[in-house]
Amino acid sequence: MHETESTEKLPDAPAPKTADEHPYAVLKNPDFVRYLIGRFVASLGQQMLVVAIDWELYERTHSALALAFVGLSLMIPMILCTLPAGHCADTFSRKNIILVSTLVLIFSSAGLALSSKLHAPIGWIYVCLAVIGTARTFLWPASAAFVTSLVSRHQLARAVTFTSGTFQISSVVGPAACGMVIILAHHTAWAVYALNALASLICFALVLQIKHVHKIKTPEPMTTRSLIEGFRFVFDNKIILGTLTLDMFAVLLGGAVTLLPIYAKDIFHRGPEGLSWLRDAMPIGAVICAFVIAHRPPLQKAGRTMLWCVAIFGAATIGMGFIIIPTAGWFWLACALLALAGAVDQISVVVRQTLVQILTPDEKRGRVSAVNSLFIGTSNELGGFRSGFVAFLFTSPSFLGNAAATGAIVSVVSGGIGTILVVLAVAWIWPEIRKYGKLA
Repeated sequence: MHETESTEKLPDAPAPKTADEHPYAVLKNPDFVRYLIGRFVASLGQQMLVVAIDWELYERTHSALALAFVGLSLMIPMILCTLPAGHCADTFSRKNIILVSTLVLIFSSAGLALSSKLHAPIGWIYVCLAVIGTARTFLWPASAAFVTSLVSRHQLARAVTFTSGTFQISSVVGPAACGMVIILAHHTAWAVYALNALASLICFALVLQIKHVHKIKTPEPMTTRSLIEGFRFVFDNKIILGTLTLDMFAVLLGGAVTLLPIYAKDIFHRGPEGLSWLRDAMPIGAVICAFVIAHRPPLQKAGRTMLWCVAIFGAATIGMGFIIIPTAGWFWLACALLALAGAVDQISVVVRQTLVQILTPDEKRGRVSAVNSLFIGTSNELGGFRSGFVAFLFTSPSFLGNAAATGAIVSVVSGGIGTILVVLAVAWIWPEIRKYGKLA
């Protein structure tokens, strides 16, 4: 395979003028399309895997604490490896980092399949999750910075929208497909893990065909100063710092996804198909929102819009938490509130990811993207741990005569309230975010 080098635009370069401003113009870029399809397939497998792990652990242990340790297993390697992952993304070929990380995901998924098939102790599941967490820590910053070199600056917001949108589509299809595979595999999860290994292999083959080469301008040695440069840049840039802080605490406090197995089984009395609908609701809302964003001009008041969206996310989470009546009508209301949360979260994601990339020089994008991944990734996983742990602490048969339901309700409602308080704090501490205008 012959590879050609491409010139990467610095974030302060003027956006080139083009007569083709069609919403789908970015899809004429073959390298970006290969990347987009590859990441979609890999994300589809990962979404199936996450649901299968939650389902298998809760089926085997009936413990919210077991679900909490899933997030912890993924978070610890992220904390330990973020600094070297960012340095590698700015020092070595980002494409090669993506390929190697994907290979690790293939083998770790195969390990999960083997552990599940042999009904090994659940400790092996957490070991495989730790390996997956390590691979993802190196994959995410390299992948985020890689996209900026595949498209021009004026197309970056739409590229982020399509990338995030395809991820959300995978989040819609993944849980439903997971439920079907579990049923077909006689209520075992090993087949889901095997399919995820196959999906990662397809992603590997597609990324391998991308012709772009990441050209290192001035490679830096791995020193303490180089490793912490991403953090220094983030803390010096008030807009990036405030944006990441907002998203981190919103996800840390407002996420209810970890507790959806409890809602499906112990509140709404549904099986894997009920869990699939609940898991699908947020990405369905996000996909619809991504489609709308793709057909609209760039946001004119991006900062203020993001603040309002995160506040609505918190309010929808509170509403979801108070639903305790196990009837079909209330079940679909819960799905609708989760879809609303997914829609507004999609807007927040597009604003945050676009700002991080356009405000960061290319030679620092890997390290800054690593910090971004640390903020968001740890908030996702630690948020899952927080949700499960709070639900565990407040386990009591007070509501519906169901101990698990009581803990889940307390965890979700308190998290939604905390999210709204975080929005107010960020808007006050970083007024620059409120004043940020056009996203382009």
